Amino acid sequence: MSISLTWFFWSVALLVVWLVVYLSLHRKASRKEMLIVSLWTSLFGLTEPLFVPEYWDPQSLFDLAARTGFDIESLLFAFGIGGLATVIYERIFRVGHRPLSSAEKHHARHRYHRVILLIAPVLFFLLLFFTHLNPIYVTMIALFGGGLATWYCRPDLKKKMFTSAVIFTLLYTVYFLSLIAFSPGYVETVWNLEVLSGVLLLGIPLEELGFAFTLGFMWSSVYEHIRWETLVEIDSKNI
Repeated sequence: MSISLTWFFWSVALLVVWLVVYLSLHRKASRKEMLIVSLWTSLFGLTEPLFVPEYWDPQSLFDLAARTGFDIESLLFAFGIGGLATVIYERIFRVGHRPLSSAEKHHARHRYHRVILLIAPVLFFLLLFFTHLNPIYVTMIALFGGGLATWYCRPDLKKKMFTSAVIFTLLYTVYFLSLIAFSPGYVETVWNLEVLSGVLLLGIPLEELGFAFTLGFMWSSVYEHIRWETLVEIDSKNI
């Protein structure tokens, strides 16, 4: 595969995975959740200039990344991972949502609900502007910190958060291995390994796996946390 098209085809492949999972969801509510979160997450693709070339430097469609700092692929990639990280748990364990009761909403731990929702972005910008950490480490710390804060505020979501982190990391590993299989040497060419840990697991940069785990950890709870909902087991007959 041409190295100039690898990033594009890889991001499109993720959309195929997204579509397969989306169509396999039995509940309209889960499909709605996946689509909404994906649309919002796609906006994070606009942060690509922060990562190029500090973290990696892929050739993009129409050479947009080099000319403008932005690219189409990042929007597609962010769209795909956002929805997958959010609903993969619901696809496997067949759970639904219910609104939190008034008593649950007024629990003392929810006193700082809005503040906790802002911890991840605040951490991200503080570390980005006041440290010399590579943006990928800033992202992982912000996601993990936001996830821990969410865990405190919403302990009812902890099972989904941790399980989603593991499942999404495994899914992302398989997805990344497809890149290595179809584009040997792509990682060494595109990733800025000299300023990273340099550790490759199955050929995958350790930072990519860390990103997958922390994204699955926090992002799996975003929808329920914002909407004041919790998870309930549902009868497969009523799906």
